[in-house]
Amino acid sequence: MLSVVTFLPLLVCAALLFLPRTLPDRVYLWTWIATAAADLALVVVVWAGFDTGGGMQYEQRVRWIPSAGVGYHVGVDGLSLPLVALTCLLFLAVAVYSLRESRRVRSYVCLFLFLQTVSTGLFVALDLILFFVFFDLSIVGMFFVIAGWGHGERARAAALKFFLYTFVGSLALLLGFIGLYLAADPHTFDITDLTRTNPLAGSGLYAGLVLLAIGVGLAVKTPTVPFHTWLPPAHTDAPAAGSAILAGVLLKMGTYGIVRIAMPLLPGSWRRYALAIVVVGVVSVVYGALVALAQTDFKRMIAYTSVNHMGYIVLAVGAAGTLAGTDAQARSLAVTGAVTQMVSHGLITGALFFLTGVLYDRGGTNAMDAYSGLADRIPRFAAVTTVAAFAGFGIPGFSGFIAEFQIFTGSLASRPAATAVAVTGILITAALFLTALRRMLLGAPRLPGTIPTGGVADLHRHEALPTVALLALALVIGILPRWLLDVIEPASSTLTGLVAR
Repeated sequence: MLSVVTFLPLLVCAALLFLPRTLPDRVYLWTWIATAAADLALVVVVWAGFDTGGGMQYEQRVRWIPSAGVGYHVGVDGLSLPLVALTCLLFLAVAVYSLRESRRVRSYVCLFLFLQTVSTGLFVALDLILFFVFFDLSIVGMFFVIAGWGHGERARAAALKFFLYTFVGSLALLLGFIGLYLAADPHTFDITDLTRTNPLAGSGLYAGLVLLAIGVGLAVKTPTVPFHTWLPPAHTDAPAAGSAILAGVLLKMGTYGIVRIAMPLLPGSWRRYALAIVVVGVVSVVYGALVALAQTDFKRMIAYTSVNHMGYIVLAVGAAGTLAGTDAQARSLAVTGAVTQMVSHGLITGALFFLTGVLYDRGGTNAMDAYSGLADRIPRFAAVTTVAAFAGFGIPGFSGFIAEFQIFTGSLASRPAATAVAVTGILITAALFLTALRRMLLGAPRLPGTIPTGGVADLHRHEALPTVALLALALVIGILPRWLLDVIEPASSTLTGLVAR
């Protein structure tokens, strides 16, 4: 089942390449929507059959490169299944949002179908080399999305910076994986086998260097401070659909790699350097929020809030590696909050980037000073943007509150000072979102000179439907989180038990 979910978009992409180029663009777009909807339906079936207490499920193993200890091994547990579902939902939302795309539609659709396969594949991969292959291919796919459909020459420069940064990070990741492989007896890249044997237990400096390599590779992708500088230009100059996938899915590859690989495979080193990891998380939280507050570009501001929100996840997983002064329940709660935050951030930030795309489509700019009084001219856009902004800074009733509450509660037991500093990130985030709303939505009407007075259009159906759907799910999680937490919590408890070995 998981192989079908993973490779269905790629198979459809291959089929589309054989169709005549003379077909109308809408054929490609509606085929993409149908494929994404079918993939999401399959994930719903997988979720319905998932046993919350059953550990790793839907596993499939196939020999791939046996002489090197590499296999095709996939499966899902409570850490990965929510991210697989998030991936399929976001790609369906992007497909609907792109209904009016008119530039090289055939290539555009195939690139996103390719990205959906490699993104899903990474979250189900249980072999380090398989994980690495999907990790690297996601960089390639997003490079072409930014360069080919971004905003002019700046987009090509941003795409190059994105590729170079993340590719160097992936090389560090590969070195770490090889270090794990060489320590294992027998040599293997299988994640479940490496988790069971813990080959670097008591290895001291060697284990620390392996964690450093893996940590740097994942930190670049997340991104955390100081490896974040590729993110703002990539988001600012990417198309809105690309930004939604970059923030909603690709950034989670870094944080997911932490809970799937770094923590269970290197538990001793993770405990030893937990304080350093917590410091990186807190710095990312505060720095991301402060720099976002200083932005004048709406899209760039949201990009920096991603650094802030990813910082909360790093804080939580660092605190989960601190055994002194805490208990297993607190550590498990921190990990549960981290995974919930991955899902929440994908939903809310994906919706926010759709809204930046609407703004750019109308006025040709995301500069906040170019707009004023939009609540009078485009009330639907103003209403949805307001809801998304309040969800973005974690107001109760939305998924962000559930995630951050668990992160702070779980982290406070072991790292009270760091957690107290991180809480200030919420205040700064609230200030920056409220400032942006005041600038753009209230006051005397003002529009960029590219828009004739009175000629700005409100949200279209293809823009409103995916945006509202993502925010509605964030609201459902915020009010009724039990169905999601029941899946995540058992896996979080298992993970914290592995870290405490």
